[in-house]
Amino acid sequence: MTTPSNQGAPVPRPEADAVPLHPVIAQVTERLVARSATARATYLARTDAAGTAGPARTRLACANLAHGFAASEPVEKIDLRGTVKPNLAIVTSYNDMLSAHQPFVDYPPQIKKAVIRAGGIAQVAGGVPAMCDGITQGRAGMQMSLYSRDVIAMATAIGLSHDMFDATLMLGVCDKIVPGLLIGALSFGHLPTALVPAGPMTSGLPNKEKARTRQRFAEGKATREELLEAEAASYHSAGTCTFYGTANSNQLLVELMGLHLPGASFVNPGTPLRSALTDAVSARVTRLAADVQAGEPVARLADVVSERTIVNACVALLASGGSTNHTMHLVAIARAAGVELTWDDLSDLSAVVPLLTRIYPNGSADVNHFAAAGGTAFLVRTLLDAGLLHEDVETVAGPGLRRYTMEPRLAEDGSLSWVEGPTASLDAAVLRPVEEPFQADGGLRVLSGPIGTAVIKTSAVSPEHRVVTAPAIVMDDQADFIAAFDRGELDGRDFVAVLRYQGPAAIGMPELHKLTPLLGVLQDRGQHVAIVTDGRMSGASGKVPAAIHVTPEAALGGAIAKIVDGDLVTVDGVAGTLTVADADAVLDRPSTGAAPSAAEFVGTGRELFGAFRATVGPADQGASVFPAVTAQHSIEEIPVAQHA
Repeated sequence: MTTPSNQGAPVPRPEADAVPLHPVIAQVTERLVARSATARATYLARTDAAGTAGPARTRLACANLAHGFAASEPVEKIDLRGTVKPNLAIVTSYNDMLSAHQPFVDYPPQIKKAVIRAGGIAQVAGGVPAMCDGITQGRAGMQMSLYSRDVIAMATAIGLSHDMFDATLMLGVCDKIVPGLLIGALSFGHLPTALVPAGPMTSGLPNKEKARTRQRFAEGKATREELLEAEAASYHSAGTCTFYGTANSNQLLVELMGLHLPGASFVNPGTPLRSALTDAVSARVTRLAADVQAGEPVARLADVVSERTIVNACVALLASGGSTNHTMHLVAIARAAGVELTWDDLSDLSAVVPLLTRIYPNGSADVNHFAAAGGTAFLVRTLLDAGLLHEDVETVAGPGLRRYTMEPRLAEDGSLSWVEGPTASLDAAVLRPVEEPFQADGGLRVLSGPIGTAVIKTSAVSPEHRVVTAPAIVMDDQADFIAAFDRGELDGRDFVAVLRYQGPAAIGMPELHKLTPLLGVLQDRGQHVAIVTDGRMSGASGKVPAAIHVTPEAALGGAIAKIVDGDLVTVDGVAGTLTVADADAVLDRPSTGAAPSAAEFVGTGRELFGAFRATVGPADQGASVFPAVTAQHSIEEIPVAQHA
């Protein structure tokens, strides 16, 4: 079974016996469909109204169209003036500071050539910002990080707003970039769409050694030069960071959602296979756009991102021990498609989806080791065979998720084909079948109690540390925690660090990753420690129990603002509770502390995001500034000017 990369044909769909869907997967999906009925119908009606029978540009008046191709090459102008060839939008997050996005520098020219060979045209519709949480950790810029997702969504919408395009190719990899691109593109759900990845950098310094050096530095046993050398040996070249944080969680989830070609996520940059896959996805989406123009039934973005797709993404997140950021991003993506996903859905799925991977920070391997052990193809196969994924979904590769058990291969002549992926894990220390999981559940729990609702990632937390009851130490700034650690004030005592006013409406919900090594030091010394916060810990959530994304957040009157030093707090990752002793008395108190005022939320551009602070939604609703799709947001098709 082969598919030459320049033909845009579907990836082969292997035959397999139908497997009954797990009853909990079915139940969660059914209630998701029922809950979303009105919003989903509204979204699909809006999407249908935006469709067109021919190239989108044919609806533009002559002056509008002339502006759209003024800078094109003469041959391209001829094609753009015509009414036959589809025009693909390239939306790129390229910059050459960030390793994950640096490879995109050469993508637009390559994509344009591949699209032309496939019978279409392509233009760069726009660029979107791409910031890195790894660089902004502990800095003021981190307070704009979560907001950047919605900025990216808006920038994507602006790029696609010119009505010049018949399909979309989105170039993005990292934390907020992929969710932002997808949310923006879903406003143009009538267009066939694919994500085009760049791939992870090759393996550098082992993650376990990097973590050890970080912890030694936190203890004062390693110099800054030693720490920098370890970090530089780990993050050493173009490509995505190799640990399994939000960026690589993005890639796995997008592939399981059918928005990558099978096997595209974890192919290293600068390799012949990476280049062939970029050509192939360009040709494939060109073919889809041409089929739309011909009136053929085609999977548009709105068809690919369905209730079943969202459930599949949740299962992939849980089975792989992925980033807790996706408890917000998946909710926001789903809402953009008219699907009302909740944390309870994720929690119920987590109870039956086993943890099948050990990738740092949930293990010592990186994503290259995961790919070598069988990767996405084996993960999809074992989950499908256990009835834990919906097979009957639309994908850019063709109908049916079974196609994603295939792996791409290059022949000696450079042609690309897909072959059956592995039927067994090649490294049981990294990747396992459903029958032999690392743990029986997905390692992601929703905690609830008088303090509020939170998320905890237990997949990297040893069983003996999953329940902590200890006096609270309350702080309103992570710098205060770091200073207390440096002064030795946290030594020799059990505690739950309550870090408040870190939520979306307070200061943009920054990641608190710098606290992980410090808490790890104290836990290794035998102290019982945990953290409770309305901020984020992200895919870097590690071995210390962390109740994160607490909602309602402190800045909006949440109970977390009423806890004081010494209150006995329990973080129970087993029972799924977040409690405080004498809760009634605590809840009767007034809130203490406060989020920064508008006058204080300045510097590093933060003053430009005052409107975001005022309108951002709670974490459990996606922490978004956008309203959910409702019947009030439906539109009538607006008459458009025709060519003069």
